Amino acid sequence: MKAAMEKRFEGLGVSSGIAIGPAYVREAGALDVPDYRIKKKDLAAEEKRLTAAVILARRQIKRLQAQAQKDAVAGEMHFLFDAYLQMLEDSRLVRGARDLIAKNAMNAEAAVQQTLTGILHAFQAMDNAYISARIDDVRDVGNRIIRNLMREPLKPFSQAPDGAIVIADQLSPADASQLDPARIAGAATALGGAEGHAAIMARALGLPLVLGIPGLTGAVKPGSQVIVDGIHGTVVVNPTARTLGVYEQLKTDARKRAEKLGHMRAVPAVTRDDVTVTLAANVELPIEMDLVKRNGAAGIGLLRTEFLYMSRDDVPTEDEQYEILKDIVEAMEGKPVTIRTLDVGGEKPAQGLLGDLSEAAASALGLRGIRLSLAHKKGMADQMCAILRAANHGPVRILLPMVSTVSEVRQAREALKKAAQRLKRRKQKVPDPLPPLGVMIEVPAAALAADALAQVSDFFAIGSNDLTMYTLATDRTNEHVAHLYDSLHPAVLRLIQFATQAALRSRIPISLCGEMAGDPRYAPLLLGLGLRELSMVPVKIPVLKQRIREMDLSAATRRADAIMGHVDPGRIAALLDDFNGLA
Repeated sequence: MKAAMEKRFEGLGVSSGIAIGPAYVREAGALDVPDYRIKKKDLAAEEKRLTAAVILARRQIKRLQAQAQKDAVAGEMHFLFDAYLQMLEDSRLVRGARDLIAKNAMNAEAAVQQTLTGILHAFQAMDNAYISARIDDVRDVGNRIIRNLMREPLKPFSQAPDGAIVIADQLSPADASQLDPARIAGAATALGGAEGHAAIMARALGLPLVLGIPGLTGAVKPGSQVIVDGIHGTVVVNPTARTLGVYEQLKTDARKRAEKLGHMRAVPAVTRDDVTVTLAANVELPIEMDLVKRNGAAGIGLLRTEFLYMSRDDVPTEDEQYEILKDIVEAMEGKPVTIRTLDVGGEKPAQGLLGDLSEAAASALGLRGIRLSLAHKKGMADQMCAILRAANHGPVRILLPMVSTVSEVRQAREALKKAAQRLKRRKQKVPDPLPPLGVMIEVPAAALAADALAQVSDFFAIGSNDLTMYTLATDRTNEHVAHLYDSLHPAVLRLIQFATQAALRSRIPISLCGEMAGDPRYAPLLLGLGLRELSMVPVKIPVLKQRIREMDLSAATRRADAIMGHVDPGRIAALLDDFNGLA
């Protein structure tokens, strides 16, 4: 019998590592949703059918929630399942489908599909990677209802053989909670993004994951041998003996490197000429906390609070926010936690994700970040109170996103003081002194006004991703202009340098928390420009620490000075790579 031909696919590696095993193919395929009209006399029965499907979906989610609680990592998904359950109440999704049945006499499946499509279009219009990633949450709930109506359930991963490679059209957040490392070795999908729950869960569990390979499920037969290379974003189906040998060796080498880097957890990040650098972690979801500890983070340099607001039809209460933030602060055992206030668009942050979004709110240049918080004082007051209460359990800093003026910082500081007064009136403990209040340098205006902002701020954090995007007017997710996105563009580097020097002159701390921070290639340049604190995805910390311990900062500073004298990005890249020994 002729051996199957080797096939190689390229995608996006979002969780590093190499996995080899038999394929467990779950091809959901596009739902062929029926669309027909209901007779007037049958409308009540159709609404009952929708209600029954929603009730079944709630039972399914509750089962997943109970199952997840048994696992230390997946158990952190309880907040997500709570959000799912809220979406299965009287949310825009369910309410919209019910209205379409009543007003347009649509069958339940078509009504859910049409409502879901409208919501997803609103999500996709938002130029915000984190919010766009939440598309999977709403899609999963909507498709779950439709599948219940059509009686077409998905195969559970519990049926997969030990050491299996999951091949699927996509991994929903609910699917992600079932990625048991004892059974699943890795996964690859046709859809998905680096900021989605599946990617975050895979990284937390240490499971190799590659996303974004169209037609993958149709190209893999169940049981076929598959290699998932999460480092380079490659999937190999039916590998030859030679390819298998290469990847077995790469897997062994990766394990040895991981073991070698393991000791980095306990050693300080100090250059050869004895300069200490602080390496902190960026955190999007509570499930990443174990990863933060395992990689020896000196603290949390950026805690995104959007997860508290996503995938729900209401705004979280002060108490809800406090309980989750308290757990994160306590888990850091005295290491500092920098909490960024809400950074989403929409007139009402939670309802906006499931309701109609105005043009202004959906825009990257619209009502988002500090602008949204100052426009909705009740929401800002609740979040400030929750953060202040959490600060009683460990060191906390408060970071303001999307700042462009001194006035915004002053208004935020006043809101912080009022929140403290509110807590005192309630006889609740308030940290003394109040937590430091800092500014995110992510728009050119903030970088150019850094001298002025430093006079009203306690610290800076440079968001290099957005700073690059706004400076170059480039959306790197747009295939027509993505090639223009370049963090080594002299305009971007000058803004980073200007903000850093302003902070140093004012003697306030400054960090950088974009993708540049986690790339060893950029470390000499960033440290040479004067930065001494970098915050990154937790798994990048050991690699950065090793690079820093090998580095002579005096030499790096001289090279950074030379680089800043050039205006050609190509020449800048060549000088940096030469210093790193890559030329």
